[in-house]
Amino acid sequence: MGLKIGGIELAGRAVLAPMAGAGDRAFRETCARFGAAYTVSEMVSAKALEFGDKKTLELMELGEEARPAAIQIFGSEPPVMARAAEKAMAFSPDAIDINMGCPAPKITGSGAGSALMKNPPLCGAIVAAVAAAVPVPVTVKLRAGWDEGSVNAPQVAAVCERAGAAAVAVHARTRAQQYAPPADWSVIRAVRQAVKIPVVGNGDVTGAQAAALMLERTGCDAVMVGRAALGSPWVFLQINAYLDGSCRIVPPPGPAGRMLVMMRQVERMCRYKGERRAMREARKHVAWYLRGLRGAAQFRRRAGFLETREDLKKLVRDVLAAQKAPGDETT
Repeated sequence: MGLKIGGIELAGRAVLAPMAGAGDRAFRETCARFGAAYTVSEMVSAKALEFGDKKTLELMELGEEARPAAIQIFGSEPPVMARAAEKAMAFSPDAIDINMGCPAPKITGSGAGSALMKNPPLCGAIVAAVAAAVPVPVTVKLRAGWDEGSVNAPQVAAVCERAGAAAVAVHARTRAQQYAPPADWSVIRAVRQAVKIPVVGNGDVTGAQAAALMLERTGCDAVMVGRAALGSPWVFLQINAYLDGSCRIVPPPGPAGRMLVMMRQVERMCRYKGERRAMREARKHVAWYLRGLRGAAQFRRRAGFLETREDLKKLVRDVLAAQKAPGDETT
């Protein structure tokens, strides 16, 4: 049974996390093809939207293949956030997501992202302003808190619920912890107990069994997958298969299948961004897809110099040839 956010019906319980610098349209569509039940755009600056920044507008482009989809905005001023949400509606999102979790200093330095969690009333004011400005559900992405001394996600989630949030996603680490220590799933459970709206758990969902364990331990309604999907978008297929009641373990594709998925994603990037820019941005994605393959270290170095589709085709040919030759190490 899927999750319902406002009036949005989701077909599964595994959703794709917003990831700045990685979660572009091509990647979101690739994950949706493998069963991601919901996708969220890269975060969009509310202030940049005020000025009609071209790159910011591009971040909000949503393809029909990756729906239902939300556009995520960040900022710290309720009126600015409301206007940004209104402008985002030109791209027909199914929901507007508010970033209250980004730990990056350039975001928190302006009072946005996870810095908002230091001011729960402001969190509520932002949600209320955005909810009043748009006709679609408003969701919120939280962290556990600012630091170990202020783990207040349950309090902030309750404030956001009262202000009109339709769902909350909780990354179970504090801002101070960034992404390194093990996530504290007890925070997700505490949020689940504090609110009646859907709660999406995030943090250390590394695969199908971890997803099932999070759902069981926290009572959350869905899991949000971020880094585990980079170079492995089939993780959603694996999670869905495991959660369908049969606990099936679906193996990842072999080297040829993996390279085919990668090539198709990069082709989409080229279609949306042009070959020159897309290939430069694709370098990190190619490196993620190469993880664990024979000769991966050498091929990742080559990936850092990709300029054209033809470069990528040559790399893929060499990668596949290396998988048949014994002796090389994987890293």
